Amino acid sequence: MLYVKSFEFSPVRENTYVLYNEENQCCIIDPGCYFSEEQDELKGFIDKAGLKPILLLNTHCHLDHVFGNKFVHDTWGLTLHIHEKEKPVLDYAPVAGEKWQLPFENYKGELKYIKEGEKIAIGKDEMEIFFTPGHSPGSISFYNAKDGYVVSGDVLFNGSVGRTDLPGGDFKVLFNSIQTQLFTLPDDTKVYSGHGPVTTIGFEKMNNPFVKLY
Repeated sequence: MLYVKSFEFSPVRENTYVLYNEENQCCIIDPGCYFSEEQDELKGFIDKAGLKPILLLNTHCHLDHVFGNKFVHDTWGLTLHIHEKEKPVLDYAPVAGEKWQLPFENYKGELKYIKEGEKIAIGKDEMEIFFTPGHSPGSISFYNAKDGYVVSGDVLFNGSVGRTDLPGGDFKVLFNSIQTQLFTLPDDTKVYSGHGPVTTIGFEKMNNPFVKLY
């Protein structure tokens, strides 16, 4: 089983996730730790739980989701995994940081490109990669069928969806991603979003004013 630990980091209140199993292996998704105390909180949890980080993943590369990439790389020696269409977004992130008055040092290490349809393994556990663009051109979601949840980044929120007014955003594309990739999942699938509380696919189908089906 892949257990989920979430953190809310940075002034943007971004959700960072640590997924870990009984073998004490873990992956870190979208480390948004901006302040040193947030970095300490992330490392403290991993150290106290006796976890071994083996993967660094980004759902997409807007600045609030990549603040902590370099810290994670420097601390545990992990290579960043992203969709190839997010490379320009990652490169632009420090410029966005200056505009938001949140300067930071970007990850500059090797990149591992992952594609839709592939599976990410954490020990004996697997997550399937869905291509869910619209909020960002290379947004991906990580689906854990066995444990019944998806980590959706900024694609789908509790009662809302990701903004599409940033470079590379497109509401029609986002709408299609949600309808064809996420809303085809079982209704009881939990959705761990990039911001805000956990929701479920069924709840969003019925209640999300932007994309509800019923």
